Amino acid sequence: MAFVKKYLLPLWVLFLAYYFYSANEEFRPEMLKGKKVIVTGASKGIGEEMAYQLAKMGAHVMVTARSKETLQKVVSHCLELGAASAHYIAGTMEDMTFAEQFIAKAGKLMGGLDMLILNHITNTSMNLFNNEIDYVRKSMEVNFLSYVVLSVAALPMLKQSNGSIVVVSSTAGKIANPLIAPYSASKFALDGFFSSIRTEYSVTKVNVSITLCVLGLINTETAMKAISGIVDGNPAPKDECALEIIKAGALRQEEVYYNNSPWLAFLLGNPGRKFMEFLSLRSYNMDKFINN
Repeated sequence: MAFVKKYLLPLWVLFLAYYFYSANEEFRPEMLKGKKVIVTGASKGIGEEMAYQLAKMGAHVMVTARSKETLQKVVSHCLELGAASAHYIAGTMEDMTFAEQFIAKAGKLMGGLDMLILNHITNTSMNLFNNEIDYVRKSMEVNFLSYVVLSVAALPMLKQSNGSIVVVSSTAGKIANPLIAPYSASKFALDGFFSSIRTEYSVTKVNVSITLCVLGLINTETAMKAISGIVDGNPAPKDECALEIIKAGALRQEEVYYNNSPWLAFLLGNPGRKFMEFLSLRSYNMDKFINN
């Protein structure tokens, strides 16, 4: 007990103070001017809004989704809003070959890559889980595995630019929610994988940031349709959400929490987990990281 009071408790207080009150660099729209940015799932909702926000900031914007016709409209509007350039490549993230080839084509069109924003998901409905293994597999492949494939393919370019990976997730990837078990599983997987990779990058001095975006209920058409008659909620605006995601990526934050509740970041930020991760890393043999 004396050890806890003398050493561990002060250390814990200092950690909490740093976690909650450490000053972040102020965001400026010019941070994105001329940057080469990919946004997946950009034909509607938050992805579409992010494309428009980036265009206003003068970024080079590359968008992808399944609908070629919708993407053409998004690209046209991006150019109207002032994008340095705007391109699209249509395809489905159910096809891992497409996901990998998309990154190569996008990098060639833009001449590199500064930020990869992973936002797409497969269609999700709210139902009790009834042993639909195929649906679980599809959710994991599209919502998780394709994110891994895309980030791996993009890493060489991101290393060259000291760039950023922005992973759009959900509160369903932090807490249990009924009726969306396959979706929730894929979002928990994103946290586990990309948080682990972030630690590896830090230890091995890879200057590529990873930002996990934990979103609550947002007023996209898809979300509102999915929860209709099932969940009562106060959705947050998608345009503000899109801007917060971009800000977090530009500022290279580890996590950002966004919805209409001021308690979300406080309750789910979990400094205890960060502290335990810090302590856990101290037990590793660093030669394992150096030799690999």
